[in-house]
Amino acid sequence: MTHSYPLFCMGNPLLDIQVKANDELLARYNLKSNDAILADESHMSLYEEIIQFPDVVYVAGGASQNTARGAQRLLPAKSVVYVGATADDKFSSQLVAAAKADGLTTEYVHIHGNIPTGTCAALISGHDRSLVTKLSAAEKLTVEHIKAEHTWNLVKGAKVYYIEGYFLTVTPEGILEIAKHAAAENKTFTMNLSAPFIPQFFTKVLDEVMPYMDVVFGNEGEAEAYAIAHNLPNPKDVKAVATYIAKLPKVNAQRERLVVFTQGVNNTIAVKADGSIQEYPIIAIPENEIVDCNGAGDAFCGGFIAKLVQGKDIAASIAKGHYLAHAVIQQVGPAYPAHLNQD
Repeated sequence: MTHSYPLFCMGNPLLDIQVKANDELLARYNLKSNDAILADESHMSLYEEIIQFPDVVYVAGGASQNTARGAQRLLPAKSVVYVGATADDKFSSQLVAAAKADGLTTEYVHIHGNIPTGTCAALISGHDRSLVTKLSAAEKLTVEHIKAEHTWNLVKGAKVYYIEGYFLTVTPEGILEIAKHAAAENKTFTMNLSAPFIPQFFTKVLDEVMPYMDVVFGNEGEAEAYAIAHNLPNPKDVKAVATYIAKLPKVNAQRERLVVFTQGVNNTIAVKADGSIQEYPIIAIPENEIVDCNGAGDAFCGGFIAKLVQGKDIAASIAKGHYLAHAVIQQVGPAYPAHLNQD
């Protein structure tokens, strides 16, 4: 009998290779300081270069996995399960150890052959982070893996689903299978836009899954990219973009869509399908207490989703999201401190 985990998360499990980066390094690889992209041939030497840096740190990453670890830290034991694909290598072992430390159950599909676990170059400059991802084994997860009996039992046992937008590049078919199940069973299906390149270059598959989304997460940069891809009149008007998304057609009419956009140091906004807009100030923090912002958005979603699983309201969910993001930016990379307030 498969254990039922209330929260099912899915995405690309990655080991973050994190270094402090200067403008020269970013310019040499044609990177923006606050962005996330998939690596191409021009970035291959970047990985070899940064592992020689004296300050290099290896941190368990992968957007949805970061969120899953954070949510599990705030929920009773065995509340969260995470599915993704890795190789059977030392990087995978590091991911398992990090997940275990946070109490997260991982169900990795091991991809065999000469292909490593996915990695992400996390280049930190000031409070920004530029993420360059080499998916490797992570992009080998298929709809067949998801529909396999053990994994599908985990899907069926869950009440809430969280999937990163990055995963639209891997198996949109697999995402749709889960989305359709959630809609048919009146369960909560949530996704994150994840990075500007998702609405920009994967517009069609994003639009195919959107009718199933009960909660849509993102930030101001992703909102703008979505607006440009959909020819909206004011791409920088985050509230207008959120309102547009909130009012899009929906498969499961029993649940009203909610759009939640973070805006860095500015207020987080939450917009419902009826057009109502709420703003929530973040928790202020002195500059000198910020270590780095890698994983802050993922942590926000972890706090929010934990409260969603517990049936709390939007205000309580956003407050917990702000709390967890505030904790993470005081750590190196997407890591959680030893003590967290679960209330």
